[in-house]
Amino acid sequence: SADLGACASDPSTLLAQVRQVVSRLVPTSDAVSALREAFCHEGLAWPGDPGVSEGGSDAWAAITGVWASKWNDRAYLSCRKAALDHSAISMAVLCQQVVQARYAFVLHTTNPSTGNDQELYAEVVCGLGETLVGNYAGRALSCSAPKADVSQLAVRSFPSKSVGLFVDCPTFIFRSDSNAEDLEGFAGAGLYDSIVMGKGMVPRAVDYSSEPLVCDIVARTELLTKIARVGLCIEEIMGSAQDIEGVVDFEGNLFVVQTRPQV
Repeated sequence: SADLGACASDPSTLLAQVRQVVSRLVPTSDAVSALREAFCHEGLAWPGDPGVSEGGSDAWAAITGVWASKWNDRAYLSCRKAALDHSAISMAVLCQQVVQARYAFVLHTTNPSTGNDQELYAEVVCGLGETLVGNYAGRALSCSAPKADVSQLAVRSFPSKSVGLFVDCPTFIFRSDSNAEDLEGFAGAGLYDSIVMGKGMVPRAVDYSSEPLVCDIVARTELLTKIARVGLCIEEIMGSAQDIEGVVDFEGNLFVVQTRPQV
């Protein structure tokens, strides 16, 4: 019920108070039962009840942290700039198991730089994809490849991001899933938080002097070709150009995290 409009010139203090209130929410027994049922339905290991087990408390803290990000300063000001009522934003929380990733990638099945729909374009970083899609300094490894023969790929830039983000044990990430991207005139992507429960992501320096992405052309080509072939399969199944996110674990297994129509 906070009247953000009444302090529109400087809403930061009230926004921070709203986030604190949300972070202190305690789940009802019905909410805990619904969460447990949802985890079971999706085949995810139940971390335990909030307030009873450490894992359950960590999961609930992540959920409320994502909810609270609806009221972060950047999201609120972006709504105001777009002349949108902030209450028009609806927030859900998506829970996903985190893959202990060696690499993360984003793949466009139409090259976004040239508009060539016969060419794929991919970017790859060491660790999880937050350094790729977030505000982290440096470049990703980038490459393009013709759809007619993805093995004939060309590296467009070598990586220079000094830090990779890693997880050292199985865990979950709780992602914002809002209607912001569906509202006309409002670019809501990236405004809200995604939170890894527990100790979260561990930043580590990347040593490119021994990193296969840079110094092993055979391993690099094999990895990029595998990513490209997965992109072709997904585009064929979905029937249109795709914007694909995924990771590769330390055993070389590739996981597609999400795909959506490329716009």
